[in-house]
Amino acid sequence: MNAPPIKVLVIDDEPPIRKLLRMGLATKGYEVLEAPSGKVALELLAENPALIILDLGLPDIQGHELLRTIRARNDSVPVVVLSSRGDEAGKVQALDLGADDYVTKPFGMDELLARLRAALRHQLQVQGERPIFRSGDLSVDLVRRIVKVGDRDIKLSPKEYELLRVLVQHAGKVLTHRFLLKELWDELTDAQYLRVYVRQLRQKIEADPERPHHVLTETGIGYRLRAPD
Repeated sequence: MNAPPIKVLVIDDEPPIRKLLRMGLATKGYEVLEAPSGKVALELLAENPALIILDLGLPDIQGHELLRTIRARNDSVPVVVLSSRGDEAGKVQALDLGADDYVTKPFGMDELLARLRAALRHQLQVQGERPIFRSGDLSVDLVRRIVKVGDRDIKLSPKEYELLRVLVQHAGKVLTHRFLLKELWDELTDAQYLRVYVRQLRQKIEADPERPHHVLTETGIGYRLRAPD
């Protein structure tokens, strides 16, 4: 018996974008629910979508306000935000309100599908909480606190390990500077502390710290740990 298709709720007021998403998602086996407005989107939440694609520029409800309402009703459904180029502040606000990721318009379908798969994987990982994380040559044993690159044991300071642990627990998801500062210190701590520890962590786990493969920078927003393929 085949598994039912994954429901994706697309919230966007532009018909051409909805058509593009409907066609692209349907070819990959997703069931697409369409909402041209925030009002319709809230009604379609009753259909229990497994994923939400949310355009922040809606005609009736401000996108961030709609995201806040969605999170109040369902705190676990992955939400990928569509945003305009250069709107770093809007992206950061959306991520801080609980969005899982963002894609900048104009976007490629392959990029969006990859972000959706990563968001679904992250949700399953949180639910199953795997004790050992592996991505490429990096492995992190969250139970025994052992970090390896290939066969080489990596010695981290307590703060470096805590930074890596938070990144591992949210692998594939963009984490804002504010979120990481709150997790590791407090929100009042200078973001320069975070940059120092990210640089130190990269020196230890990256083959080329200047061109990182694992800990990726989201310019003006935060960092993302590359998810397993």
